[in-house]
Amino acid sequence: MKKVLAWVLCLMLTLGMVGAASAEFAPVAKEDVKVGFIFIGDVSDKGYTYAHYQGLLAMQEALGLTDDQIIIKTNVPEDSACDAAMLELIEAGCQIIFGNSFGYQEYFKEAAEEHPEVIFSHCSGYMCNDTNFNNYWGAIYQARYLSGIVAGLKTKANLIGYVGSMNNPEVNGGLNAFALGVKSVNPDAKIYVKYTGTWYDVTLEKQTAEALLDLGCDVLGQHCDTSMPMVAAEERGAYGIGYNAVISEGEPGYKAWMTAPVWDWSAVLVSEVQSVIDGTWKPENVFFGLKEGLVSLAPLTDAAPAGAQELIDAATAKMVSGEWDVFTGP
Repeated sequence: MKKVLAWVLCLMLTLGMVGAASAEFAPVAKEDVKVGFIFIGDVSDKGYTYAHYQGLLAMQEALGLTDDQIIIKTNVPEDSACDAAMLELIEAGCQIIFGNSFGYQEYFKEAAEEHPEVIFSHCSGYMCNDTNFNNYWGAIYQARYLSGIVAGLKTKANLIGYVGSMNNPEVNGGLNAFALGVKSVNPDAKIYVKYTGTWYDVTLEKQTAEALLDLGCDVLGQHCDTSMPMVAAEERGAYGIGYNAVISEGEPGYKAWMTAPVWDWSAVLVSEVQSVIDGTWKPENVFFGLKEGLVSLAPLTDAAPAGAQELIDAATAKMVSGEWDVFTGP
């Protein structure tokens, strides 16, 4: 018994030491802070990277940083190019580096181990450490559920297409939330999904959308990085739910676009960079939702079906209050 107690005490002491090992970073004068970003796409893609860039700009304005305090690497693939981009940002003096694509995480993990003086903050993924590496993401499935309400009310053919990027838990979790939103207002609707196998491919995303439209789908949803599925829908006289960004009147795809699950990445970026300036940054992972403002549903256009807004407001209120969430049973 004494040996067991001694082992337990030893384990508790070890765990306490591990917890205490968390690094502390000294404050950085605001005029000296440098922030690095590694993006999978281009800031003009009107999609995932565009949304991150808008969050970057909002963070820059909120904190009063100059252009030369922010260094951006765009169109960086999920391979050794990510490692090279990080090294350039480190050599440029960045105290914190953000990466916005899932496949960067292995490179971020290795860089964090090799450069304990730099903070690495990775979007999506699941890897982190207790010193200088965290991840951030949000409950985008909540906004996808709301968008499913719009799609379910809009379809006349009861056939809804969904352009997915990767066949993985992130995409399929959002797809399931979307389907539940559809089902809540239209249990007769069927959803067809096709995957592109890539996060970002302008041509392939449009071709995949066209294949779904060929099946008779009159409404499209999407989890891919550009607005090309909305362009395809517009060309066929169909309608769609976008992702990441608002399509403005006059832009390609606007006539089809009804709304989109969108991100406000400034909800994370402002607090992360401010904590670097204050010297209070901690290796804590971030997961926000509708309540915190990281995710939301873009305002409905005139193309959206009547009655959708009232149902969206009611579902949003239940999620924000904590009364209910998308995957609440049975």
